[in-house]
Amino acid sequence: MADVTAAQPHPDELEAHRVQLTGYCYRMLGSPFEAEDAVQETLVRAWRALDRFEGRAALRSWLFHIATNVCFDLLKGRGRRARPIDLGPAWDGSALNPPLAESTWVEPAPDARVLPGGGGDPADEAVARETVRLAFVAALQHLPPRQRAVLILREVLRWKASEVAELLGTSSASVNSALQRARATLDDLGLSDSSDLQPLDATQRSLVARYCDAFERYDLDALVALLHEDATQSMPPYDMWVRGPASMREWWSGPGIECQGSRLLPTAANGSPAFGQYRPSGPGGRHEPWSLHVLEFRGDRLIHLNFFLDVDRLFPLFGLPPGL
Repeated sequence: MADVTAAQPHPDELEAHRVQLTGYCYRMLGSPFEAEDAVQETLVRAWRALDRFEGRAALRSWLFHIATNVCFDLLKGRGRRARPIDLGPAWDGSALNPPLAESTWVEPAPDARVLPGGGGDPADEAVARETVRLAFVAALQHLPPRQRAVLILREVLRWKASEVAELLGTSSASVNSALQRARATLDDLGLSDSSDLQPLDATQRSLVARYCDAFERYDLDALVALLHEDATQSMPPYDMWVRGPASMREWWSGPGIECQGSRLLPTAANGSPAFGQYRPSGPGGRHEPWSLHVLEFRGDRLIHLNFFLDVDRLFPLFGLPPGL
């Protein structure tokens, strides 16, 4: 009689899948915090069921089956996460509405938590970066959960239709149909108008450095010169968003003037350059956390500036210090 325990994976083998599972759950759920909770629940369930794992399916497939069910459970009966630009018209100069609950928003994720390290196929790495972009993750939230899972497994993780069908307990034809509907929805949302899939080139690296320098000097002329004509700025948890260089300058010279004198620390989020912003706080030169900036490009200009103000949760997640 075969020794069933020989097929049981070591707990370290479960842990080795954490980053890919977190990236999958993040795309499904739109929140790095929910994604980490989902992965932890997945690994706990897998650990408890190790004695029943007989190697009939690949360990990776088994873990993704569990993670998919965890995500489906979390998505039952709740609204989709979004970005401010999805919720209403651009800022018209009026006072800000009260902040909305964190569950309203697609939240940023540290690259290290959701993207595999280098050394893989460059094309696969490019797809991985592209498919954690804020715009892409927000668009995924428009899909029903099963279509969302199908698209991620087929288009991002490169699973075969038969593998996805086995995971979801359905047919390959049903999987292909769901994928077609998901693609059509994303096409309708205009995701073909996206960031370059390639790593930052010299021009964009220079643009990031110039942005950091201009923001720390609070040189509005220099900042505006970096913007695409269709650039937008948003600031969750507020539903406020601003379109166009002129309106963005008006914001920066008005309500945003309190950011003058800030310092920026570099990090990376959603496959994009990002900065932790620290605003001046009283005498003594102390700076306190204010915002996480996530930059998005179109060509050689900045197209989206995403400022996330939930620093009490986000800065520890990104390993940013609690003050400067």
